[in-house]
Amino acid sequence: MRIQILCCMQKNETKKQELLKHYFKNLKVVFVVVALLIFSSCKSLVIPVFSSQQPPISPNYNNSSAWAIVPNTYPKNLKQKQTNTAILKADVFYIYPTLNTDKKDLRWNVPINDAIQNKKVIDKAVYFQASAFLNAGKLYVPYYRQAHLRSYSHYKNGGKEALNLAYNDVKNAFKTYLKKYNNGRPILIVSHSQGTTHAIRLLKEFFDGKPLQDQLIAAYIPGIAIKKNQFKNIHLMKTPTEVGGYVTWNTYKKNYYPKKYNEWFKGSAVSNPVTWNESSTSLIANHKGFLFSNNKLYTKALKVTVKDGILWTSLPHFPYRLFVLGKKRYHEGDINLFWEDIRENASLRVKTFLEKQAILTSAKN
Repeated sequence: MRIQILCCMQKNETKKQELLKHYFKNLKVVFVVVALLIFSSCKSLVIPVFSSQQPPISPNYNNSSAWAIVPNTYPKNLKQKQTNTAILKADVFYIYPTLNTDKKDLRWNVPINDAIQNKKVIDKAVYFQASAFLNAGKLYVPYYRQAHLRSYSHYKNGGKEALNLAYNDVKNAFKTYLKKYNNGRPILIVSHSQGTTHAIRLLKEFFDGKPLQDQLIAAYIPGIAIKKNQFKNIHLMKTPTEVGGYVTWNTYKKNYYPKKYNEWFKGSAVSNPVTWNESSTSLIANHKGFLFSNNKLYTKALKVTVKDGILWTSLPHFPYRLFVLGKKRYHEGDINLFWEDIRENASLRVKTFLEKQAILTSAKN
């Protein structure tokens, strides 16, 4: 009986050891599989060297296909917002924000014939941003080989070259615009985010202390921190009717400071896009309206507070406010949060500029 019990114990021990051996063997296989998945996942996200990619074909801005918008090619979704372009006496040159943010997209720059990108340009950027300026001037929107979003976080590892390539397109488009379309007309420069990165360079190269500055009505350039000494002769405008300068802001939820605030934003220029003056706050009654994704305009929906380098906004009062309850960064809404405020102010600045221009012309005669 004792021998049987011992044999049974030995068998159980052997079985136990076999089970453990089988378990650890399977565990090892699982570990290898997981490791391979992690490795392959990391491998797929390896960012290529900028010089290893063939850049997209350079646009020819004499061709209409290189432009998202020129006055006689407004898309259907803008028809309800546009005015009669024939009566407009100013031009709007708009540079759209970063639209290529897909982490899986390893391209440094997007070709101008990319159908997905171009649909975003029309349906998102133009519709919710540039549309605010349709009554202020004739709209010109060039496609450009936009740099991927990672160009900012990997600036020293390809980002600089990608952004330079993108700016070169914007610059060439603007040259063509001046030669082919402008004919001495007053100009509004409008941009957001990456578009503002390029607009800053464009303003320095073509306007700041140059003869063309006399044609600059205003530059609406939010979405990138701009130091107060960024320009030599183009100043931050501090009244609703001031012309010849720029306005800018970066919007965040009230009481929130973004990461790297001290490095990127502190000490930067900030405008109040509700009052357009030096007021540090606005009343909710002052807010003219923001354009939401449902194509509805919500008036008296928010109030702002100007801080050192950033703009704080209250939680917007509109039917879908619960969906943005936890949102702290309002970068995507820098323009459409103040869509009607901008629309009215842009028209006011154009009117003021033209009146001053008429007075100067009369004085010369």
